[in-house]
Amino acid sequence: MTASEIRALAVRAGIAPGVGVLDLCCGVAGPGCLLVRELGCDYLGIDASASAVALARQRAGDLPCRFAVAQIPPLPNGPFDIVLVLETMLAFKDKDALVRDIFPALRPGGRFAFTLEEGARLTAAERAAMPDADTVWLTPIDDMAASLQRAGFVVDWQEDHSGAHAATAGALADAFAAHAREIAAQVGRRALDELLAAHRLWAEWLDAGRVRKLAVVARRD
Repeated sequence: MTASEIRALAVRAGIAPGVGVLDLCCGVAGPGCLLVRELGCDYLGIDASASAVALARQRAGDLPCRFAVAQIPPLPNGPFDIVLVLETMLAFKDKDALVRDIFPALRPGGRFAFTLEEGARLTAAERAAMPDADTVWLTPIDDMAASLQRAGFVVDWQEDHSGAHAATAGALADAFAAHAREIAAQVGRRALDELLAAHRLWAEWLDAGRVRKLAVVARRD
């Protein structure tokens, strides 16, 4: 997500000074640090990768961010005002179970803010073409809406960022190709080829409407 998209999602979710935010699969916490710096929330980021959390702590510097290394589920003890899942819903095959776990971690009236790669599940041919396809679990919007409703959420806001993300994926693929020799020297040719293939597929699918990139805010009733 771009910084402006993160801000827009955060504002819609109600992130503000003193608001308790749990960021699931925070990675190196680029969005989390941005939100704490600009909106002053009470932030806890968790990720299963110890190296990512170590880098997140380093990048946060003097910002009042908290981090923990943990697998989800289970979620940390709440309740929280807001739960974030940014750019990682794709990796959860069972989104229904994830949503059920998030609901009790929120206060009544709390919000679940997330990004979603929306579309029909990959075909066998598409899975064969996509590197690391075991982490790519698209979800039709009707299925996601049903999961939210079953858990007790009401969708307050949704926005489509597909065009911008198609352009970004295409630009990244072009940049990787332009610097292929240097990148391959660092990560190896196979990793580079997979990086190029994945970004080109995302750009193609987003351009064609095969996949939509959505930002969503749902409220716990």
